[in-house]
Amino acid sequence: MNWWIPRACAVVGAAVGGGVLGYVLGDSLYWHWLGLLLGMTSAVAAVVFFDTMRGYRVLGWLRDDQGRPAPVEVGLWGELAYRIERAIRAREATLSQERLRLTQFLAAIEASPNGVMLLDKDEHIQWCNRVSAEHLGIDPGRDIGQRVTNLVRTPMFVDYLQAGDFSLPVVFVSPRDQVTLSVLIRPYGEGMKLLLSQDITERERADMMRRDFVANVSHEIRTPLTVLSGFIETMTNLPLTEVERKRVLGLMAQQTQRMQSLVTDLLTLAQLEGSPRPPTDLWISVAKLMDCLHADATSLSQGKHELRFVLQDAAEVAGAETELLSAMGNLVSNAIRYTAPGGRIEVRWEVLPSGEGRFAVRDTGIGVSKEHLPRLTERFYRVDGSRSRETGGTGLGLSIVKHVVLRHAGELDIESEPGVGSLFSITFPVQRVRRLGGKLEDERSGALVDDHRC
Repeated sequence: MNWWIPRACAVVGAAVGGGVLGYVLGDSLYWHWLGLLLGMTSAVAAVVFFDTMRGYRVLGWLRDDQGRPAPVEVGLWGELAYRIERAIRAREATLSQERLRLTQFLAAIEASPNGVMLLDKDEHIQWCNRVSAEHLGIDPGRDIGQRVTNLVRTPMFVDYLQAGDFSLPVVFVSPRDQVTLSVLIRPYGEGMKLLLSQDITERERADMMRRDFVANVSHEIRTPLTVLSGFIETMTNLPLTEVERKRVLGLMAQQTQRMQSLVTDLLTLAQLEGSPRPPTDLWISVAKLMDCLHADATSLSQGKHELRFVLQDAAEVAGAETELLSAMGNLVSNAIRYTAPGGRIEVRWEVLPSGEGRFAVRDTGIGVSKEHLPRLTERFYRVDGSRSRETGGTGLGLSIVKHVVLRHAGELDIESEPGVGSLFSITFPVQRVRRLGGKLEDERSGALVDDHRC
């Protein structure tokens, strides 16, 4: 815009008008030219003064709070104030959008399950999210600006940071809460560093369990295979009597059965882990389950134990019948295997006042020390390996029980004392228990309900 034209016209017009007025006033004093000069000068000075005042008002607005509207002026100063105000408002809108994006970005990082920390070129902490602070034991409000190695002094981390080779992460145990951390650093900008931390405690534990599982399976299978191989070599190279041959074949059949039991339990575990949860609308009679358990227990015990089955409340349980029989049967068979002949085993079902169902197996067997109880449901965990193998166990029974109980949203409780006996109980939630009729007191040494078949 040619803003100088109206301003020049205003100055010229004021000079002409002021000159004419000065010339007329000076005519009465006979100072025509002096009046003309003074009039022109005064008029131009007035124009410049008022123009300068408008400029000072715009300058005052720029110096003070620009949040208020710009002063309304005409001409150059009015357009200048308008354009400056529009630029300021556009900048404020842009800054507001950038702040919003930054807030959303930081909120997203804060919600990340991994730790994120920003370090400057001198390895001072610029920012970190809550997870990173928890991983490295840092107070985000107090420790910002501190050198990270002054706060995290684990030698492996310090050496990793100083070496400068960040192609692979460093793994170390956090000294504060004993969790395993994987820390990876990525350089960016001018000497800046992005520190990423991840809690891999569960992954490390899972890897260890997987390695132990493979080692245990290999060991469990290798032992009977070694026995079978030895017996086959014996039968091939040595002349055996009929009695010796039958004995060797019996031992071979025993080892074969052991491998079959192991494979069956492994397949059961794999099926439990890979299949959907049991239905909540398929109801199984507890009396039928107890009948099947009683038949299996009688066959396994062969009259060597005092068996007592108590069906205190008639009820039904929602779930998978085969899984429930497997879990309950494992508890009953364990009680028989680890109870000496003449011992007593009680299997009881009852509905608790809360509406939950409770299946319990109590025996007078050898018992288990308290330090072993938390690990009894681990795969292949044995209190006494040789004793477990002698009884025909695979080391997977209680692991199967735990999986079945969890799939039915129940709880497994174990109480045991060496030389006194054990109590294994499964508590089913109210949603999976349905009482039938009133209170039932049915206690028999034989079958509880004769018309059920397993």
